[in-house]
Amino acid sequence: MTTKTEKAAFGAGCFWGVEAAFRQIKGVLSTQVGYMGDSMKNPTYEDVCTGKTGHAEAVEVAYDLKVVSYSKLLEAFWQNHDPTQLNRQVPDVGTQYRSVIFYYNQQQKKEAIASKEKLEKSGKYKIKIATEIVPVSIFYKAEEYHQQYLEKKGLNVCH
Repeated sequence: MTTKTEKAAFGAGCFWGVEAAFRQIKGVLSTQVGYMGDSMKNPTYEDVCTGKTGHAEAVEVAYDLKVVSYSKLLEAFWQNHDPTQLNRQVPDVGTQYRSVIFYYNQQQKKEAIASKEKLEKSGKYKIKIATEIVPVSIFYKAEEYHQQYLEKKGLNVCH
């Protein structure tokens, strides 16, 4: 059976935990953490941590569309963070920790918007969802020590 590889990208706080969550999903072929969402070229972790680059900590997900749908990835995204928080998740504060869906094509954009609207109408949250839905920009892979960080450390969660 051949695979139909697609990409998706998300920001939902510290990329270590976000990456670990996506790696658990059957059909996810690979993940990498990095920085996306601004024009600064080749940012480092130290650059992004200042909050001045405009990049978000992001996870790029390669997945087999024959095994897992984009909508399933969206479900995991919504379940694994608080999308009502503007520029923060748990103890992490700054624009680099914003909730964001980066779409690669118009179909992903359509599905992302529909999933956000469905969640807003569900009544699960009493305040507005802060998640941005924006076109993908250049993905800058983070330093190697950040890749699969929790797995390397034998941890399940960040906090």
